[in-house]
Amino acid sequence: MKIIILGGQGNLGSQIVKIFEQDHEVFSFDRTDFNALDKEVLFSVVNKIRPDILVNCVAYNAVDKCEDKDGYSDALALNRDLPANLAELALKLDFVLMHFSTDYVFSGLETKREFSEDDTPNPINKYGESKFLGEREIERQAERGLKYYLIRTSKLFGPKGDSPQAKPSFFDIMLSLAQDKKELTVVNEELSCFTYTLDLAAATARLISSRAPLGIYHLVNEGAVTWYDGALELFKQTKMDVLIRPIRSENLYRAARRPKFSVLKNNKVKKLRSYQEALKDYLHNK
Repeated sequence: MKIIILGGQGNLGSQIVKIFEQDHEVFSFDRTDFNALDKEVLFSVVNKIRPDILVNCVAYNAVDKCEDKDGYSDALALNRDLPANLAELALKLDFVLMHFSTDYVFSGLETKREFSEDDTPNPINKYGESKFLGEREIERQAERGLKYYLIRTSKLFGPKGDSPQAKPSFFDIMLSLAQDKKELTVVNEELSCFTYTLDLAAATARLISSRAPLGIYHLVNEGAVTWYDGALELFKQTKMDVLIRPIRSENLYRAARRPKFSVLKNNKVKKLRSYQEALKDYLHNK
């Protein structure tokens, strides 16, 4: 199959490219190749290749910056408008659209900690809102016959992509801070699941190879934990002598509220391995 991957140099996109290249003809693009927000250029590129599948790994994910006017405008362009344009193209050129979303489309309550694929989103920050609006654009076109996979995931970690905009993961940040500090404070809230990009890429490829039904999927490594829990596991595995002090979300100034519970339940396909196993592999291969 011919597969286009947008955002192919990002943290997730680079792993998607590697695994899809094993069995398919892959065309990978990033922001240095062309402006995906230019509808005419986007159509020209996609129309020339005529893919069977287009995988969109492009996203604006600066969560706190989304809370100001300019940041939210950028988020809407990449998280709402681009998926909308891709959905229109997919209908016109008859290819399958594969798009990634986030656990932040859910708000979470003490009484509602876990979310299934068919649960109704209710974001509490502008980033989550922009991603939810992108989901709605795709589902709106699905009513007209769009073929799509919408994959929600959370707390990504893995090898850093080649793009200058590729951000370090939580685990990378913790390891960096621990080089100079023997005591770190970490939020002991925001229960959700870590996801290893290599495992996510493999699971994404399996959706295609297994001809899984179209629709929404939750793909995360098993084991719901807080950031604090994740830090404890990290330093346990690395055997680093670092004191981790738990704090509440409110004690860490951030412009955007985070959901305190946003555990994604995978009810549709084979579950991914535990995040502890995935983290062990990641650290071993760094």
